[in-house]
This record gives sequence, structure tokens and C-alpha cells, in this order.
Amino acid sequence: MTEPQLNEIAAIDLGSNSFRLQMARVVDDQLVFHDSLRDMVRLGSGLGPDKLLDAEALKRAITCLKRFGERLRGFDPRAVRAVATNTFRVAKNAPQLLQDAEAALGFPIEVIAGREEARMIYVGVSHGLPFTDHKRMVMDIGGGSTEFIIGQGFEPQEMESLYMGCVSYSMRFFGDGSMSELQLKRAEIAARTEIETISRRYSSAVWDEAVGSSGTARALSEILRSNGWSDGTLTREGLHKLRAVVLKCRELKRLQLPGISEDRMPSFPGGLAIMLAAFDELGIEQMTVANGALREGVLYELLGRMHHHDTREATVARFKRRYHVDAQQARRVQVLALQLLGQVIDRFSMDPAMAEQYLTWATKMHEIGISIAHSGYHKHSAYILENADMPGFSRMEQQMLGALVRCQRRSLTKAGLPPLADDRCAMILTLRLAVLLHRNRMDAMLPVLKLSWNRNHFSLKLDAAWLADNLLTEAALKAEVVYWRDAGITLILE
Repeated sequence: MTEPQLNEIAAIDLGSNSFRLQMARVVDDQLVFHDSLRDMVRLGSGLGPDKLLDAEALKRAITCLKRFGERLRGFDPRAVRAVATNTFRVAKNAPQLLQDAEAALGFPIEVIAGREEARMIYVGVSHGLPFTDHKRMVMDIGGGSTEFIIGQGFEPQEMESLYMGCVSYSMRFFGDGSMSELQLKRAEIAARTEIETISRRYSSAVWDEAVGSSGTARALSEILRSNGWSDGTLTREGLHKLRAVVLKCRELKRLQLPGISEDRMPSFPGGLAIMLAAFDELGIEQMTVANGALREGVLYELLGRMHHHDTREATVARFKRRYHVDAQQARRVQVLALQLLGQVIDRFSMDPAMAEQYLTWATKMHEIGISIAHSGYHKHSAYILENADMPGFSRMEQQMLGALVRCQRRSLTKAGLPPLADDRCAMILTLRLAVLLHRNRMDAMLPVLKLSWNRNHFSLKLDAAWLADNLLTEAALKAEVVYWRDAGITLILE
């Protein structure tokens, strides 16, 4: 049965400075942006030295997400994607915030890695600019991190995320509200030190056009335009004129410039310092400013998934090539794992299509660790999946795949096995059985397998006569029963 087409989709960008909701209609396979909400939550400003978010920041975040959730009420879950960035990545109490935030929004929230954020920023920016074959360097100053991307056309080629942002730098260097030459110089040097690590690959010698995509870039553009220092393009000369005016004020509260909004003021000095540092360190003379950013990139990703152009599928295919996966063996394991999953899927609380997708990805990549070492390859595979840059995948998706693959064989006692009632537990069992029953790596005929799952145990039924003719498999299945028993879960072999 074909799923109904989605006519309207939405993206939520939970940044360290602002939370944004962007809506778009899908018209003739194109996006028409029509409504948006923004709230300067300044989540990053609530992050203390202990990496814990304070109560006020948490309250602001939940209040905003309740408003967003009201606007999205009635939306198909497939039509909404929410992504969270740097502060969610570094805050120690982010897991609790994530749980409360999802309850307030009414939709899942994905915490994305820095390079994945960079990739989707480029997707959003490139779709909002005229197509060109020349290389663009896109810079996005967020509240807690700054992304740098070099790409050509719609394809990003180099991606980096540096741990510096307009909120964190404003708090660190201008927290008392003053803006002296010494403070600004220290902020610029700190930013240049970070940028220096990527300067060789991102210098002006390797790209043709610089593009700014953040709220900071747009705010600086408006200030330069409003004061007659440029036509809205960020220029070295214009930025240094702004720098001189800022230093004359000496205090943030005394800064009154045409073009600067009140809600942008608290994060303004940190953003200016980072931009000045980037111009100096990378040799930038001028930078155009784009309207597209992360949320637009998220929407184009959603549109691609609707039309079966899922970046994640391309990533899986590339990983299979990179790690020389035995495609035939992966296919054998995939077919059997999905067959077993189909026998227990009616008990899942997870969306069945999502469960099948996760299991499919896991079977395709469950042996990538063999390229490192055959001994303990399941652990190597899990480490790669959890820590590698995987375009299209969120952190949670990578952790999910890592958990499935880590538990594919041998002892379960130290693998972090979820409880029996958890959908992941059943998915792990289907993967383990598929791997076990195809250990000979041949297209052998298997008996009829009947897997069941209830609140007390798992049960696997298969033909006794077949087992009698396959003593190695029988021994492996009996060992499997012991592995599950040692982990506190009953697996009955009938």
C-alpha cells in the first residue's frame, strides 16, 4: 500500500542561540517556504562551567517548544524533523532536556554531530543560491559552534565544526558588558587559534566565493548596509569600521547602531570577533550573505527522503565499499533477519518501517569491523558506526546501529543489552540468529523458523531432524540460549 504524499513539511532547528521552526509546502516536488517561528532561547547562555544547563535556560527551551508543538499539532510524523546542535551535544543534562523537549514538541528530536550540521547547512545554503560550478566556502556562526564547508554545486566536499560560537564567546570575553580593545583582541586571537587548525584547507586560495549563512552574518550584513559601509556584502573594510565604532562605545549597553536588533545584542560581540578572525585567518576579502541555513537543509533532506533520495542510503553504500563488505553475506543475513523480525513486529511500539530500516542498515554494515581485525570485529564495527562521520545519520541513529551491531555475537552481559520489553532487544535477537544461522557463508537451505516474543521470554521453533543433521548449528543455538540466560533473559529453543 502506497503511503499518502505529504503536502506540507516542517523543520525545527534547536540552536544554542535561537530555536527556529520553518514550514514549507511541497508543490510540484519543490519547496515553497511560507511560515516560520523564531525564539531567541539562548540555550547556550545557560551552560555553566560544569557543563550543566541551568533551570532558566531549560524553562525557556520547553516554553518555546510547546509553542512550536501547538503550531505542528496534527502533522504527520513523517513530515516533521527536529535537529539539535552544539549545546545539546555538550550539556551533561542534555538527556533529561531531550526527554522533556520531545514531550513538549510532540515529535522526536535528533542531536546531530558537528560535521552533519555542517553538511546540512551547505545543503540549505546551496539550494537558496544560483547554481554555479565554482567552489563556495560557507561559514555559519552558531551560538556554540561555527561550521565551515567547502562545496561545489549542491555537493559539500570539506566540512568542519569548531567549538566556538557567538553566545559562548560573548559570555567568555564580554560577560561583564564591556568591550575594550584588550577584550576584543583576546576573543579574536582565541578564534584565530581555532581557525588556524583548518586554515590550510579553507584559505581563500582553494575557493572562489565566501558565503555567510548564520544569524550573525545576516546581522552584520544589515549593520554594514544601514550605516552605508557596504551594500550588504560583508567586507574587510566594513567590518573594521564597525570594529572601531564598537570600541568607542566601550560598553555593550551604549552601543546604538542602525541595523542591530535588541535580541541580537547579547551575542553580537562574540559573533563579530569570530567573523573578524575568520576574515584575517582565511584571507577573506568579502562575503555574500545567504538566507538558507540549517533548517532549510533539513527540509531539503526531508524532501529527498520522500522521493527516495535518502542521504543515509548513499552513506551505507559508501561504507560497504570503503570497508570491503561481503555483499552476498550481508544480503543473506538481511533477508533472514527481516523474515524473523516480521514474525514479532506486531508487538513493537516502534514504527515497523523504522524498525525494518534500522535492521536493514545494521545487516548491511554488521561486518565492517572485519577490515580492522576479525577478532572482536563486532566491537570494531560498533565503534565505527558510533564515531564515524556518517552523512544523513543523527547521533541517536548511529548509537542505535552501534548497539545492534555490538550485540550481534558472543556474550551479552557487557554489551548493554536493553530489557526484554524493549523493541531493540527483539531486533538484537533477530540479527544474532541471522548471523548465527549463516555462519557457513553459503546459500544453504534453512528449516522453517518460528520466532515468538512475549513478556516473559523469546521462543524459537525449528525442525529437530534438521538440527540432528547440523550439529554445529545445534551447538551454536544451545550456546545462544546460555548467552541470553546469562544476560537475564530467557530464550527457549523448541
